[in-house]
Amino acid sequence: MKLLKDTPVYLLALIYLVFGSNYFFHFINMPPMVGNAGNFVGVLFSTNFLLVVKLLEISFAVLMLVPKTRALGLVLIAPITVNILLFELLIANQPGLAVLMVILNGVAIAQRKEQYLGMIGSRLGLATI
Repeated sequence: MKLLKDTPVYLLALIYLVFGSNYFFHFINMPPMVGNAGNFVGVLFSTNFLLVVKLLEISFAVLMLVPKTRALGLVLIAPITVNILLFELLIANQPGLAVLMVILNGVAIAQRKEQYLGMIGSRLGLATI
């Protein structure tokens, strides 16, 4: 049962580890992006912004794989996941893997909601959710 509960986390971590590592090792042949998507990624690449994002993705994926830091990793990776979704929807106009990633991230966070009460519970006056 625990493995079933952790499946969304493992899948999300795997996605981030594979695509984060691909930035450095180029084992997946990625088609060139064109138009606004190509321009956007070109700027991210030329300014080394994408390098930082990929390092964060790999770091947060490792946090998600360690049980004691799993909740932290999920919260830290969530903004990156949302940004990937926004890129796919608004710039590339091709929703894809990010839709699944947002669902996995949301399910994994919802499964651990009690671990986040310390962050938001006292501010909102919530004792339990």
